[in-house]
This record gives sequence, C-alpha cells and structure tokens, in this order.
Amino acid sequence: MSNYETKLWAIADKLRGNMDANEFKNYMLGFIFYRYISEKLEITLNKLLEEEKITFQEAYHDKSYENYLEKEGIEKLGYFIQPKYLFSSIINEINQGKEILECLSNALQEINDSTLNTKSQDDFQNLFEDMDLNSSKLGNSNAEKNKLISDILLDINDIDFKLEKDNSDILGDAYEYLISQFASSAGKKAGEFYTPQEVSTILARIVTQDKSRLKNVYDPTCGSGSLLLRVSKEADVSTFYGQELNQTTYNLARMNMILHGVKYDHFDIKQGDSLENDRHKKLKFDAVVANPPFSAKWSSDNSFINDERFSGYKKLAPKSKADYAFIQHMIYHLNEEGTLAVVLPHGVLFRGAAEGTIRKYLIKELNYLDAVIGLPKNIFYGTSIPTCILVFKKYREHKQDVLFIDASEHYEKVKNQNKLRAEDIDKIVTTYAERKTEDKYSYIATLEEIEENDYNLNIPRYVDTFEEEEPIDLDKLVDELEQIEKEIREVDEKIIEYCKEIGIRPPIIMND
Repeated sequence: MSNYETKLWAIADKLRGNMDANEFKNYMLGFIFYRYISEKLEITLNKLLEEEKITFQEAYHDKSYENYLEKEGIEKLGYFIQPKYLFSSIINEINQGKEILECLSNALQEINDSTLNTKSQDDFQNLFEDMDLNSSKLGNSNAEKNKLISDILLDINDIDFKLEKDNSDILGDAYEYLISQFASSAGKKAGEFYTPQEVSTILARIVTQDKSRLKNVYDPTCGSGSLLLRVSKEADVSTFYGQELNQTTYNLARMNMILHGVKYDHFDIKQGDSLENDRHKKLKFDAVVANPPFSAKWSSDNSFINDERFSGYKKLAPKSKADYAFIQHMIYHLNEEGTLAVVLPHGVLFRGAAEGTIRKYLIKELNYLDAVIGLPKNIFYGTSIPTCILVFKKYREHKQDVLFIDASEHYEKVKNQNKLRAEDIDKIVTTYAERKTEDKYSYIATLEEIEENDYNLNIPRYVDTFEEEEPIDLDKLVDELEQIEKEIREVDEKIIEYCKEIGIRPPIIMND
C-alpha cells in the first residue's frame, strides 16, 4: 500500500463510524473529485494567462476577463467554478475558523449549474446528489457536521497528488484503490460497482490483443467505470461508452472518467437498464467488456422477440437469469472486427432449456464463440461461486475450434479472498494469444467435439484435470498396520503395570 493510499484510507476511517461503506464512499470520493476539478480548472486557466502574468483568481475580478474565463473553462473542461468556490478557497475559509457548509453546498451546485445548456451537461448533471451535507449521519448539529467535513477536507488537502504534472496517475490510481477498498468493505453489494483489478486486466488484455488503438470501447453494466478505464491501459481508446442502472454508481463512473483525464466529449456514460432501455442503440464498438450482475432478473417480455438484439435466436433468456440476454445485447453492439469478453457464472456453460438453445445458436449457426476460460472461485467480492470468461468474435481466425482454459486452481489465497497473481494472469492471456493445448490446463476443442457434447461447454468435458493417485502398496500397508497393532499392545501392557504399581484396578483391555 502506497503512502497516498494509507492516508486516504485513514481519512475514510473518520466517516466509518457514522455510516456504512456504501454511504461514506459517496462523501470521500465526491470530496476528492471536487478537489481534482477545482485544481484542474485553476491549473488550466493559470496556464492560459501565463503570458499576461496574471492568475485566474486575480483575473476573474477584472470584468473584462470574466466571460472569457468562463467560456474557456466550459470549452476546455466542460465546467466552471468561481474562485470563491474553488477547493483552495474553501480550505482558506476553514483555516480562518469559518463555517463552510453553506459555501461548500453552493460550490457543488455551481459546478452543476455551470454546465446547463452546454455539450457537457449530461456528463456533469447531479454528480454530487449523493453527498447530503445536511445528513444527520455527519453530526447532530451544524457545528458537528462542519467540524467533520472540515477535518476531512483538510486531510485531503494535505495529500500532494501532483496534479500539475500532466502525466501523473497518482490521483487516478489512489481513486481506484479507494473504490476497490469500498467494494471489499461493502461485501455483498460490492459486485454492483466493481470488478477486481486482476479480472479487469484479463478482459482488457484479451480485447486489445494485437491492437494499439481502439476507436471505442463499451460496457453495458459499467459500474464505476473501472473496467472501461482498464482497457485504456492496454491500448489508446478514443471514446468510452457505458450504461449503469444504479444512479449512485452512475455518478461514480462519470467522476471516475473525468478524474482519469478523460475529457467530457470522450465518454458517453448513460443511466438506466441496458437490456430494457438500450441508450446506445445502433452503435457498434471495437471492444465490448462486461461483468454483468450474475443471473439477474429481467422482464424477458415477448416484445423482445422482434428486437434486433434478440431476434433470430428463437428463444429469450429466462426471466430469472439474464446472463444470455446480456451476451446477446453485447454481440449486437460488437462490430465485425471487434472482440467481446464477459465474466459470467459457470451455469451459462451447461444450463439447458432456452439458454441451451441460445448457446447452440451462438456456436453452431453464428460460430462467434472463441474461448471459454474458467476462473478460480471466491475471487469476486460478495460471492464465492466460480466464474468464467467467455470470449466472442464475429470474425474468427480459428473458425473450426474453441479454446478452453481451466485456470481454476491457479491463484493465491489472501485472507478470505482468492487472488489471481501476475503470473496467473500472464498464463491465461498468453495461452489465449498462442492458442495452445497444455496438459491439465487448456484444450482446443473442435466444433464437432462440442456438438458431440450437445453444446455443453462445461470445462471438465474438454480439459482433463484428473490427477491419478499413487498406487497403494498393500504389503507395505499390512506391515504398517501390524506395527501399529504391536505398539498398541505394548502401550496396553504398560498401562496395566502402572495400575498395579499404584494399587488400582487396571482397565479392561479389549483384544481381538
């Protein structure tokens, strides 16, 4: 854990006693984001005014600069903040012993209002709605609330995130760390907004294989946006697209994008249910990645039979399990040369009925399935079930076979969670890239073999991980048993002798 991460988690501890992880993350991450966009605006506008040897804070008080600075802020960053509402100004107020609740509330509202009727409106609206500065959980009185929030802002201010360096990822990495920690603390609900970094890395490396640049990447259940951003660590991504059902997590995803230096016009994150209300209709993507909620419910309404995403398969995914609905949705949005990698529960490999029909159609008629990768159990927060990664391509180089990888026993145990190591990740990605068979680890199955298995994709049907037990030496085993029997008799005799010596009746020894 870095010094930055240690300090940030210590700050979070100040809120931990007042509310659960799912609540205090909204304040912590919101305040960090507020500091970031404040300093980003100051740095950007100060650079703009360098030749005139005047700072943003000084220039704004000159009426001739006011409109110009607001226009530049909106144009370059998508928002504007008056100097009196900057993070640094709030810190000055705190240092002077002033109450800052009202001023802080006005600052957050101004950020929201500055984007109205601009191109960035959708990306900034209601970003801070989950930060209720009047919540009784922050204190019973305004004075208590003011003190707690002031202390947290001062602590955040004490950390040097080196924001003046254009290539600095310190704050972005620290933010990701906090998101993962909140996910771990939140337990059962964590899967709603966070995919473990190790799994994200596998998905990202698979969809960017042999590609240094992607026009776009899409995640229909994007959570905090961490998976989308992970793809950008493997290739240069022009535009990020995503949709998230949970309003709070949707806000977090937009913050995460901006905080990682993704400009407002280079991401398009929508709020809503991507299956029931697809907000990116007709769009196709170079890469699609996802960790959908496992076996979630959906309407499976008959009207979807005529929906382009689901038509042709003859069946809809059942109401109780939307896994294949997500697969169909993502395949629809995948362009002809793109790659789709999705994490799902093992049940998708073998469940029958409608899911079996869809699975067969994907393999036999469309021939889009490229690989099946089995992951260890207990690597996701809040669930211990084993999971798998399915990889799909519309244009497949290896049209006659499907690669199966069983990585279920390749991990290290860390406390109560299993964790993929760097070498485990590399082995999965390398095996996928080289498409090779390795004893007890991977196997290239022909389409004929899969058909013979009635399109059941259960990994043990293809990757034999059976370990033969060493043959038992019966003669040696008999000798060992006789020796044990002899030792038992000797012990019994000693017990009888001791009993006689101390004058008590010896126990009855049962001999065969």
